[in-house]
Amino acid sequence: QVQLVESGGGLVQAGGSLRLSCAASRIIFGISAMGWYRQVQGKQRELVASIPSGGITNYADSVKGRFTISSDNAKNTMYLQMNSLNPEDTAVYYCAITTALGTMYWGQGTQVTVSS
Repeated sequence: QVQLVESGGGLVQAGGSLRLSCAASRIIFGISAMGWYRQVQGKQRELVASIPSGGITNYADSVKGRFTISSDNAKNTMYLQMNSLNPEDTAVYYCAITTALGTMYWGQGTQVTVSS
């Protein structure tokens, strides 16, 4: 069973930066996409950024130019660099990996709180 372990969340002032990490417990074969989602209590989980296999990175309009998704395959880890944070970015952030067979793995979530 694959586990995705997230880290890097926390409390930051508006305008600050955080980098989230998501480490897989083992190599995952046949990845079709990797992504970061976020969820505010009482609202639907939304896609923040994604990297399809062999494709172009994709960002939600609300984070374009501020967030960057990346991965280090040698470390089985992906990242979300978040700059110029604002209070509207406050949420629980989840990483997810989808395989070509349709299996989706989720991290446990990490809280990001941006104070004004």
